[in-house]
Amino acid sequence: MQMMRQAVLAVADRPVVSGFFRSSPVVRGLVDRFVAGETLDEALVVCRELADRGMALTLDELGENVHTQEEVDAAVTTYIGILRRLHAERLEPNISVKLTMLGLDLGDEVARDAIVKVLDVAREVGGFVRVDMEGSAYTDRTMQIFHELHDTYPSEVGIVIQTYLYRAERDVRDCIERGARVRLVKGAYAEPVTVAYQERSQIDDNYVRLMELLLDHGNFPALATHDPALIRSAIGYVQRMHIPLDTFEFQMLYGVREDEQRRLAEAGFGMRVYVGFGTEWYPYFSRRIAERPANALFVLRQLRGSG
Repeated sequence: MQMMRQAVLAVADRPVVSGFFRSSPVVRGLVDRFVAGETLDEALVVCRELADRGMALTLDELGENVHTQEEVDAAVTTYIGILRRLHAERLEPNISVKLTMLGLDLGDEVARDAIVKVLDVAREVGGFVRVDMEGSAYTDRTMQIFHELHDTYPSEVGIVIQTYLYRAERDVRDCIERGARVRLVKGAYAEPVTVAYQERSQIDDNYVRLMELLLDHGNFPALATHDPALIRSAIGYVQRMHIPLDTFEFQMLYGVREDEQRRLAEAGFGMRVYVGFGTEWYPYFSRRIAERPANALFVLRQLRGSG
């Protein structure tokens, strides 16, 4: 499974493959399954539908790795606009951001200054900003910036921890000590053995261990997984330990296991859906394909047929 994901991610970076994804009407239907449109208006239609079903949401305009101050300023304006629009539409102003979208490649201070502007507006509208975790090359810097932000915006900012990284337990324990809100995920990047577990069983075992730690001691942890075994493990632990259902939530991606999303919500669990939208959807989409072998095989068949 891990080897297939790494192979798919490696192939996805090739220009001929990315060009096929962007232009093929056959693959476009698969894109639309995971991406809630290219505009905020299109994404808000999805958000209203989710809210009507009793689900919470986090909205993310997809994109990463900008390289000019003008792009940083544009991203800040966009994120602020999304928060204000969600508030005006009486939808929860909850968003996810990537620090590389806010200029991390230009320097830590650039990204820090940019996200502070977003967090000021989040505080104004009663919103929340989740800092997404990216590839391991950015982990140290992301965590350091997050710690500084959390000192000033403890109610407005949270972080993502990836359980395939060896350092994950240290980061989770640090967040628990700080009272910081954690979104726990397996991880979606192709990482080397020097920094990350490679076997699915190791990643899953670490997820369960850190999930239980967060359920016991964390501040409203978000259990982000589509894995049926991990969901069963979480529910079983919650029931055995008599953990109140309003002290944590499940999170899933838009377009993935929608029946399970509804089932969890109807059973009384907090269920938040991560809704990605925008024109820069390709990196996000390729990671979703890499996570699901059936989708990867479908795309490979389409590529072979187009040759």
